[in-house]
Amino acid sequence: MYFDLNVPIPSPTAGPSTAKPQQQSQGQSKKGKGKASAAQAPTVSYTPAQMAKIEPRVDLLVRLNYTVIAFNQIVHSKIDPKTHANTLDPLLAQLRKRERVLFLKRLTIVLDEDSEKGFGLTIANSALFTPYDIIALQPTTAPSFSQACLTHSSPSPLTAHIISLPLTLPRLPFHLKHTLVRTALKNGAVFEINYSGALLGEGERRNWWAAAREVARVTKGKGVLVSGGAENDVDVRAPRDAGNLITLLGIPQDLVHHAATTTPKSLIRRAQTRKTYRAVFSEPVLILPSTDAQSMPEPTAAASVPEVSQSETTPVIGDDGAAPVKPVEPAVPSPIHEDNSAVNASAKKRRREDETNVHTNGSTALTKTPEPEGSAKKKRKRKDKGNKETGSAGQ
Repeated sequence: MYFDLNVPIPSPTAGPSTAKPQQQSQGQSKKGKGKASAAQAPTVSYTPAQMAKIEPRVDLLVRLNYTVIAFNQIVHSKIDPKTHANTLDPLLAQLRKRERVLFLKRLTIVLDEDSEKGFGLTIANSALFTPYDIIALQPTTAPSFSQACLTHSSPSPLTAHIISLPLTLPRLPFHLKHTLVRTALKNGAVFEINYSGALLGEGERRNWWAAAREVARVTKGKGVLVSGGAENDVDVRAPRDAGNLITLLGIPQDLVHHAATTTPKSLIRRAQTRKTYRAVFSEPVLILPSTDAQSMPEPTAAASVPEVSQSETTPVIGDDGAAPVKPVEPAVPSPIHEDNSAVNASAKKRRREDETNVHTNGSTALTKTPEPEGSAKKKRKRKDKGNKETGSAGQ
């Protein structure tokens, strides 16, 4: 299974807006602080000539063994709810269906100087991003690159999972800091390398090689996504050909294979978490304990209330009218003590039998080892010395 998550499409023809004049000219409140109703986006349609160019492109990708194809819609600066229109839904409605081929919708926002204050990725506009399967950001300034790596790569309903860099510019407009790149990779974002830049003119091709090697050096080949981005059919390459091209950047062969198969597959799975609460992929299931009274065993009277004898409840009063004396119950030995006493008795009996055998036969399994002569002499000296001290003390 091979993926191409960047298939550009031509800009469609926009029709007139379907909003009614009364809705477009709805007035504000008396103080002028009311919000006017948002105008509906213009309708989008593709001409037969445009569809005649898109259909052969899709057939070529399918012939090259691409099974997952993502059509890319590019928006510059920021998302404006009043003018933004989804151009991919009408395309998929007019596109011919293919067996065993999955079509995805991708939105790429190009971040420039006009979009530093905000580019529309807010909770208020979350309804505009729900139809898209993948959200990508293409930063062109240092602040936008930092914001894309730190803020918009964290799990949320507006998470951007692809960071596409402008590799064909004369030089990257910002430095690829290791801290920013590691944070983005830790959050699940990937850095995209489009192989179509290596097939352009001489100047753009030279810029692409320099920038792509820098990306490979900083990421060490991990978290890299290989996509097409080809606008012409002659620039489309097979997955293995694109992999051989990427290996020239210094990325190992196994990581190049993952960049075209495993990495985009996990990316699509993570992109589905945008539609869940806090990027939780599975729904929790609450299991309550059973409250059926029949399943619970009823406690018996003997187990719940212990029997009490009359001698325990009735006090004993002496003949002389003394204070009641509580009867003393005989101590009942526990089975544990009984077992221990039996073991001790058997051990003592066995020891006595061994001593009897030593005195009678002179041979047994528990015979003492003979002591060396030096130790016996030392013991006699200590004994004699002790007797002398005792005698002197008695005098």
